[in-house]
Amino acid sequence: MKLIYTHENRLLVELARSKLEVAGISVFLKNEYAQGATGELAPHQAWPELWLERERDFERAMQLLREDAESGSEWGCRRCGESNGAAFDYCWKCGEPRPAA
Repeated sequence: MKLIYTHENRLLVELARSKLEVAGISVFLKNEYAQGATGELAPHQAWPELWLERERDFERAMQLLREDAESGSEWGCRRCGESNGAAFDYCWKCGEPRPAA
């Protein structure tokens, strides 16, 4: 197993997990419930961590995660007009798919 992504915000880790799993890349989430131990551990040691189950998937996984970081801009839903973060492929309000670039 190889660490691929960690962040203090669990939602961002879950979004990365979802993106990789949809692409067929097997991952494992560690420290899922460790934030309750931050008094005993340094805060960064309790961050959720996303680990690859197969190291051969590393390059593809990094490419997918880089695409999200590079797109980095919000997009507006054509159906309801809601503003959605760059990490969302579907409108969080109405479920409309993100428009193609």
